[in-house]
Amino acid sequence: MKTSFALLLFAAISFAQPLPKPEREFRAAWIATVANIDFPTKPGLTVDEQKAELNASLDLAERLNLNAVIFQVRPACDAMYRSIIEPWSEYLTGKMGRPQSFDPLQFAVTEAHKRGILVHAWFNPYRALHPSAKTVSEDHISKVRPEIVRTYGRHLWLDPTEPEAQKHSLNVILDVVRRYDVDGVHFDDYFYPYVEQDSAGNDIPFPDDQNWNLYQAKGGKLTRGEWRRMHVNNFIAAVGREIKRIKPDVMYGISPFGIWQPMPELGIEGFNSYEGLYADSRKWLQDGTVDYLVPQLYWETARRAQSFPILLDWWKSQNTRKRHLWPGLATYRIGRNADWTAGELLHQIALTRKSDETRGEFHFSFKSLRNDLGGIQQALLDGPYKRDALIPVSPWMRSSVPPAPKVTVKRGPQFIRASWRPVREAFWYVVYSKRNNEWNYSILPAAERSITLSSERQIEKIIVKSVDRLGNESK
Repeated sequence: MKTSFALLLFAAISFAQPLPKPEREFRAAWIATVANIDFPTKPGLTVDEQKAELNASLDLAERLNLNAVIFQVRPACDAMYRSIIEPWSEYLTGKMGRPQSFDPLQFAVTEAHKRGILVHAWFNPYRALHPSAKTVSEDHISKVRPEIVRTYGRHLWLDPTEPEAQKHSLNVILDVVRRYDVDGVHFDDYFYPYVEQDSAGNDIPFPDDQNWNLYQAKGGKLTRGEWRRMHVNNFIAAVGREIKRIKPDVMYGISPFGIWQPMPELGIEGFNSYEGLYADSRKWLQDGTVDYLVPQLYWETARRAQSFPILLDWWKSQNTRKRHLWPGLATYRIGRNADWTAGELLHQIALTRKSDETRGEFHFSFKSLRNDLGGIQQALLDGPYKRDALIPVSPWMRSSVPPAPKVTVKRGPQFIRASWRPVREAFWYVVYSKRNNEWNYSILPAAERSITLSSERQIEKIIVKSVDRLGNESK
């Protein structure tokens, strides 16, 4: 009886041993296309050259154990994909509107998903023409709808207070959500433009007098700043509402300027994005309008007036709904001064890991990783990105736990091979293996259907779970 009881007790303890929890962290990099910052490296590349550049970037993302890229698909009312609403971008072909047979967005989605990398489509909602542009096609918004476009300094800009401008941008975004298997919709900090100055050094006011005067004539009571913010807020809410209506599992995120408003009580100084860009980014976070917010905390710890840890803590204190709060990191600044090193970046990542709501970061921009500034690639692989990671779950998003895969195991003299039937909802599979009474795990993209492990005599158990694109893990 004693022996039988001991065996039963051992079996119960062994069975009850918990599986290890895979690392959870959103690891992303922006791939900027405006002015050929990241892709393509210059306009006019051949299709094969464009494909090679995208594949090289995705290969590096995979090697660095990133799990997302933020791909800029609309730099300035143009398209890095096949659109019937806006013209092909000149950053692709060298001339706006010049067609090409290759669809970079479709290619990026297909190739990234093969590698287990999410793709968030990054839109500029109001920028109509960037100063780097050299051509304008006849089907550009400035030609076909000039009444909703404003000239501002060196830019052309859609007027955020124009309902037709909001409608146009919303239609562009929803067209992509409907036709492409993107995993998220993303905006950066450009709502109203940053203030430009004339030749005399005076600030140029944004030219929305006509709409402002009409609003006042109808009895409007808001200040001009409140009126502008109202229109931005209404548009941002509409985008979130409509993308969830079409595809509830598409994430929605915004990356605002890192300082909402200066906070003298915390020693925080700098540009006021609330008044300067009319971006009430705190509201979007506290209203739960976004699934994630990526404040651009592009300053080092030692900078007193814009200290990274102070700003990170302030944003956390405002996150009353516990949405994802994943800061943007200034990877591009490595080497700019003595304080900006790869070590500083690793320190910032370590600070984000102190809280579940901040377990994630976005690198600006991809060429900073590609150029290996300050040896950042090996620093990440030796440190925080040593292992693959699943993204954190989003419990407020409407989703269900994916089904578990059906697994078949075959044993050979020197190996054991587990294979499984594909699960439609899966974006990753996690393979747990137990040997010498210890569990380990591997994260595989959904394109993988099997894994081969050596030393089969030591392997006691294999469990395979499916994980969807929102990070939900099967039973």
